This record gives sequence, structure tokens and C-alpha cells, in this order.
Amino acid sequence: MLPSHLVPLILVPAVLGPGAVVVCSEQPLVDHADLSPPSPAADSAPSLKPPLDSAGSTAAPLAPAPTPRLFFWGDRPASPVATQEDGVDLRARLRRFPDYPVVENDRVQYFLDRFTGDQRGVIGRWLRRSSRYREMVRRTFRDRGLPEDLAFTAMIESGFDPGAVSRVGAKGLWQFMARTARLYGLRVDRWVDERLDPEKSTAAAAAYLGDLYKQFGSWFLAQAAYNAGEVKVWRAIRLSRTTDFWELAQGRHLRTETKDFVPSIQAITLIARSPDRYGFEVATDSPPQFETVQAPPATDLRRLARAAGLPPGALRTLNPELCRGVTPPGAFYTLRVPPAAKDPVALAILASPERTVHVVRQDETLSQIAKKYDVSVTDIARWNKLGRLDRIQPGDRIRVASAPLPARVEVDQRSLR
Repeated sequence: MLPSHLVPLILVPAVLGPGAVVVCSEQPLVDHADLSPPSPAADSAPSLKPPLDSAGSTAAPLAPAPTPRLFFWGDRPASPVATQEDGVDLRARLRRFPDYPVVENDRVQYFLDRFTGDQRGVIGRWLRRSSRYREMVRRTFRDRGLPEDLAFTAMIESGFDPGAVSRVGAKGLWQFMARTARLYGLRVDRWVDERLDPEKSTAAAAAYLGDLYKQFGSWFLAQAAYNAGEVKVWRAIRLSRTTDFWELAQGRHLRTETKDFVPSIQAITLIARSPDRYGFEVATDSPPQFETVQAPPATDLRRLARAAGLPPGALRTLNPELCRGVTPPGAFYTLRVPPAAKDPVALAILASPERTVHVVRQDETLSQIAKKYDVSVTDIARWNKLGRLDRIQPGDRIRVASAPLPARVEVDQRSLR
């Protein structure tokens, strides 16, 4: 018998209990809601059986990337010749993680019955909403060598609602807490919260799930840790002396929420793979289409939308990460705009009489300030009527953007396809 503090992760082919069925498919996707948990299962004796979902299966070949259509979240330009993306795809193949297994057992069946019964209306809305972000999520996971079925984790996390906020402050499609979001490169401050950016938060979630798999060697345990945290899952493994998620779920060392998290993802994965089989007629929503422009610091989105002849909330909808509805101070910001409004927004920025003011800090030079705001020293000198012999001092307030010059308001030349 192993000492209680040594719990090896045994990487062997999946071992299924009596009556269990592994369902294999190529399709993925979907998201979350607050469902009342079922009654907890009875505890069972500790075991040292290998995990049901341990890595050992042969990876299936990657599906080809979908043909690019209109410009949407996460899309990339198509190219008839080899591109850098081809290299990314090759690297993804070389470092590909094991496939995501789906097991049909009593707990999964419980959620299948709920999702196709009294929760059918909710699931239908999730499936429809997921279509807005499906290709972006699949591409992000595929580029990192992750199984595309992991996308369904977002179904249970947020119902694929990029604006979802939990009672404990987790936000976005992937329900990141602020600390974890920052650890995975997302900006979270008073101006910008990239947890609400579908594309950036998906990249962070892919990195996080990959790291969790490397820790636990099991997608089921990785998803449990995504919900509860790594420390709590390791503690449950040590106390229960098993690395089988389904046995952990029968014990008392994981919260009911975490015990239900994995089987509910399994159930929603089965439904999303074959909605017709479960009686869902899924209407689809078009992915958000956008172009980008460079907006000056502290640009008010409502004011800019009004000047461009757009509805007041049009720019907020495409830039949900801007918490205050204003671009952050200090630098130009890449702003998403409706494709048809690219030119009107750029013209509205050009015509804006607003000025951005910078307060000079100790030992700061004009060249440093110019670089920070992506303008030239000549421009700053002209806007502030500075001569060759003039010197700036700490505390001086200087203009760093006039009615922005055309050369400084660059509209991306990515065209619609």
C-alpha cells in the first residue's frame, strides 16, 4: 500500500466500469448556468484504480481549419501559400494533448435527463449563443494542440455569455477570477477587463486547461481543478487515495459543485455534438463582425458612436472589456468597430477637437513621452509651441494629441471576405 502522501498519476488506457460507454466524435463546443445540484452520491471505499480518463488513447488527426468567411472573433486572413499559421498548426500537431473522452454513466445520464427535460429551454439558448463564438474557440484550442471538445467547458461555466458575472466575481465566457486572469496574461484594472474579451479570455483558458492537464494527467481532474482550484483537487486525491475522478466524486472531499461540474460538461458535450439526436432544433447566431481603428487615449465610446452616426451602445457591444466605456489613458487603443462604420468612426476621430494631456514626471523626456503615445517629438513641440531651447519640467501639463493627424489614426486595412 502506498503512503498517503504519495499519489502517483498512472498513465494507462482508459478503464471503464460495467456498462460504461465511451462516445467518440469529431465535433465540439458550448457553455453554463446556475442549476440546482442533485443530491450527493453515497460515499464509497477508497481505491487506487487508474483514472477513467487518463491519457493513453491515440490522438485522432486534426480536422482541417474551416474555410475563412467574414471577419469575426479570432479569424485570420486566408493565404494560398505557406504562412506562419502553418507553422503554428504543425507545432500544435507535434505537441497535441490526448483526446477528450466522454463516458456515459449514471451521473452523466442524470444531467442528460435534466438538460433534455426541465432545462431544455435554457440549453437551447446556450446552443444558439455558442454559435457566435464556436469557430474562434475551436481554432484557439486547435492551434494549441488541445481537444476541441474542451470548448464545452464554457457552456457550463457561462452559457457562452461573454458578459456573465458570478456571485464571487468570476467574469466572462471562461469565468476567470481576477488573480488567475492576470497570471495568464489578461489585463484586469480599472480601465480594461480582458476577462470580458471573448478572444483573449479563450486564449487564456486554453493555456490554463493545458497547464492543468500537465499537472493531473487527466482531463476530468483538470476540469475539476478549473472549477475548484488545484490545491483542493490534490487534497481530495491525497485523502481519497485515488486519481479516478468518478471515485473522488463519490467521496466527501470535493464540493458538490465540483462533483457535478464534470458530468454536466460530459452531458452538454453529448448534446452539442448531436443536437438532433436529443430533439434540439438549433438556430444559429452570426459571429460578431468587425474592423479595427486606432483610437486616442481617453476616447469616450458613446460620444464617438454619436459622432459617427451609430447607436449609442454599438461600440460598447464590440469592446466589452472597456469597463468605463472609455479607452484607457496613456496610449492609442485598438478599437473594434462595425465593418460598415470603419470610415465614419475614423473620420469622427480625425474631426475630434479633444486634447489628451500628459503630466510630465521626474526625469521624463519629450522623446519618451512621444514614444509612449505613438507620436513624434516634432508633433508634441508644435502642439505645445515649444522652441528648441524650451525645457519641460516635472508637473508640466503638455498636449500629446491634437485633433489626431491622419498618419496617427491608422485604420486597419483588413478587408471583408
